[in-house]
Amino acid sequence: MSVTAPAIRIEGASLRFDTVTVFDGLDVEIAGGAWTCLLGPSGVGKTSLLRLVAGLDAEGAAAGGRVVADDGAPLAGRIAYMAQRDLLLPWASVLDNVLLGPRLRGDLKGARARDLRERALFLLERVGLAERASAMPAELSGGMRQRTALARTLLEDRPVVLMDEPFAALDALSRYRLQAMAVELLAGRTVLLVTHDPLEALRVADRVEVLHGAPARLARPAIIPSGDAPRATDAPEIARLHRALLERLAGGAAIGGAESAMAATGAPLAREVAE
Repeated sequence: MSVTAPAIRIEGASLRFDTVTVFDGLDVEIAGGAWTCLLGPSGVGKTSLLRLVAGLDAEGAAAGGRVVADDGAPLAGRIAYMAQRDLLLPWASVLDNVLLGPRLRGDLKGARARDLRERALFLLERVGLAERASAMPAELSGGMRQRTALARTLLEDRPVVLMDEPFAALDALSRYRLQAMAVELLAGRTVLLVTHDPLEALRVADRVEVLHGAPARLARPAIIPSGDAPRATDAPEIARLHRALLERLAGGAAIGGAESAMAATGAPLAREVAE
């Protein structure tokens, strides 16, 4: 990726469905060139925040707020979006699905088409699907389909990547492998990942945010796991933070209190960021 990935700030975000306020006056910081994971229960507005960053419609809700990049440039044209469903076209081959974006934009012409095709084949090799380039989606496993979707996202070569539970429907082993693959291949990009899985967040994120309450707000302090991603899920620190995040999601003890108990045992701690 040749362009520096910007940090993003969501300012004064609001979302209302009729008389229900999902969140109001919400501010969120998304670090540049790093993974931010957003956790929270269903209905708390995680996907709506993702759509706000992407500039997409709020799907029947009244939404507001401002999304700005720290470099001052518009975000339009700098975002790739990877959804929970792979959204592969059933009548198109794996390679043609990866090339869908350029095809829709009319970019598959002349030398540009050759370059994009070579890049798509390279990415399919990186995700372990080089030999399935001509296969149809119906011939693929769930993990293969999501790897195809990841290659399609990477072909867009955007500095900002929004991911809405892209691994949620996979079996445990496929999910584990795809997490590691995504961390490697999206290095240096600004990634905002929505997930329901605290363990996934702790494995891949540089920063974990929890959205909770009604109206929703960000729990404080945010969690910054130590060490490089992808992290081993059986690491003692990850296991402790996993329990603490589950308590926070369930409305139990705050992370700070849980980690104070850990400190009393001499256990290593993740860094916390209070804002």
